[in-house]
Order: sequence, then C-alpha cells, then structure tokens
Amino acid sequence: MIQRDYLIIGAGIGGATVCEALREYDRKGSVTLVGNESALPYHRPKLLGAVLAAKKADVAKATHLSQKWYEDNQIELRLETLVTQLNLERRLAVLNTGQVIEFRKACLAMGSRPQKLNVAGAALGNILYLRKLRDVLALREMVASGKPSIIVGGGLVATEAASTLRRMGQNVQILCRHATLWHRWLDADTARWFTDFVASQGVPVHFEIVNGFEGKTVLRNIQTKSGNRFPAGQVIIAGGVEPNLGLVANTPLGAPNGVPVNELMETDEKGIYAVGDIALYPDLICGGVRRMEHWESTIAQARIAGANITGKKRQRFKMVPHYHTEAFGLRFDFVGDFRETPVRFELEGELGKPPFTVRYPHGGRTAGVLLCNASAEALEAAKAEITAGK
Repeated sequence: MIQRDYLIIGAGIGGATVCEALREYDRKGSVTLVGNESALPYHRPKLLGAVLAAKKADVAKATHLSQKWYEDNQIELRLETLVTQLNLERRLAVLNTGQVIEFRKACLAMGSRPQKLNVAGAALGNILYLRKLRDVLALREMVASGKPSIIVGGGLVATEAASTLRRMGQNVQILCRHATLWHRWLDADTARWFTDFVASQGVPVHFEIVNGFEGKTVLRNIQTKSGNRFPAGQVIIAGGVEPNLGLVANTPLGAPNGVPVNELMETDEKGIYAVGDIALYPDLICGGVRRMEHWESTIAQARIAGANITGKKRQRFKMVPHYHTEAFGLRFDFVGDFRETPVRFELEGELGKPPFTVRYPHGGRTAGVLLCNASAEALEAAKAEITAGK
C-alpha cells in the first residue's frame, strides 16, 4: 500500500494550483497528484490560441507548471490514472491500476465534463466536445481541410471557439437553441445586440434545435427540428458542462449539484477539501451557495485550499464572482451574481461602442455588472461596488 500525506485528485489547473500552494507551507509532506489527463496540467482557455490557432501547436504555452517543477518539488504526478473508489473512513483511494493509496488529507479537483447531446448520429466522426487537449488537437487537423464548421451552443465556449475559427479564416456558423446568444447572463436588449454583433463578424447564427446528425461514419449534415439541414465538415458541441461527481456519489460528500464545502474549502469530512467546478461553496459576498465553472475562481479556491490543507495557514475563500471571455476583439467581464437571467438593466455608454457598462439592479442593490473592454480601474471599481452591496 502506498502512503501519502496529501492526495490531490484531478490533474487540471485546480489540482496543480493546490500542489503549488501546498508547497509554500509544507516542503516535506509527501504529495501525489492523480488525474486522467495525458498531458501536464494546463489552462483550458489557452488551448485555442496556443494549439488551435497557432501556426505550430505549442502545448507548453498552455501548461501551468513544467515537469521540472513537479520533480524539484517532489510532487508525484500520476497522469492517465483514475481514482475508482474512495474510502473516507479508512482514508483509502483505489486506482484503476489496482494500487491503493492511503492518505492523511486530500483535495478533490475532478472538474467537469461536457453535457452530451442525446440524438441520432451523435457518435459519428468529426463531432467534438472542446474539453481536453486531444479535442483541440483533433479539431486542428479537421479544420485544415477547409470544410465548414458548425458550433452547437450559445454560451461563452461557443463564441470563443467561433471567434478563434473565424480569425483563422474558417467558415463557421452557430446553431443556438435560444432566441439569442448568452441568454443566461444578459438582459434581452444586450443579448440581441451581442447576437447581431457576432453575425456581423461573418458568423451566421441560426436559432435551431438539433434533431440528429447524418452520415455513415463521419458527419455530413446536421438535421434540426424545424426540418432544416446544415452541411458541415466538423461540429463542435458547446452545450455546457456538468461536475464530475461519480467518485463521491455514494459517499457523505455527494450532493446533487456539487461537493459542499465551507469557507475554508473543506468538506464535512475533516481534512478533505474540494475546489473548482465541483465545489459548492458559500458565497460570502453575494450570499447563498454556488459553483463557479471558470478557471479564475478555480485558481483562487485552489490557493486557499492548498494553504489550508497543510494546517499551517487558515484563510477563508471570499471572492467577488468574476469571469471573463474574449470574442471577436472584445473583452467582456462578468462581475457579481449572474445566477438568474437579468431583467432590469442600466446602460452606461452605448452598446457597440466600447467601452460600455451594463449594471443589473436587483433587490435594491447592484447584483451584477457587465463590462466591455473595461480598464483595470473600472473592473476593480465594479468589484468594489458588488462587495459594498450598493
């Protein structure tokens, strides 16, 4: 049996950052990082620029820490490895290799997986879910043929991918099941403006629901419920993600929508922490509990958990919810609470003429702020506004 002081489950940006923070406070404790990725932990958003759009794919530009860093810091890195069972009472983790790790403390950072489309032909070739390095490498090869691409989805990943492909000179279209892009986060007026803006950049947006994919071994057409057919060389499914909770489903850590943690990022099981897409944490600023599916939040949580897990530094996770995206030359920052689709809004500036700001009042305070091409000072001011509860 392998014995470790710390076991980190999930070799993504969250797991790697936990190791990084952990080593700041404990240089000697034994650490194993386990994950089913084949590459060193990397920043997923950077893959589009460093791998897909680059003249020569350079995975190193998206890699968080080098192999040498793990070696120098005595982090045992077990890639292409899964934890199949977790015994919390005995503090044991069974690996798919058959080995068993006995650990003193652990941090769960399993991340999330794409929501699959359950329609006819979904297993055909040339249908991709942009989640891992191998997906981006495969897409890079496919688009080299010059055949048109179709993106199914209307969220941030969909528009980021469309922007990248268009910048590469690719013919790309979007199929969105809702009346506008980004309908979950924006008021109706701003969402309509953004949808029209994307179309003006040479990316047609069709408001269609996929009924199935046609082809023998590889995709030829997409059939929609309205009866339309769209020919495509490759399809990118960007329909959202769901947390990887299978490992904890039958344990005290399991919950329907995540792994509940306290403000220290610690679960009810003392010494067991969780970060990233799976962590259901108390929002000390906006209230309630939430999960954040964004790398900025994951890194911030991982730094807190990595320090707290050592017992030598105890600090609370208190962060204004914030994530950003870039599309077609514009940067958008979402600051505050966007869990509910906004209805009322206050526009500062003019849509289509950046920089502009959209505030979303709710219950006598500003719930969220959308900034387009904002300065660093404006971004910090928005965070302060949300923190103050005004």
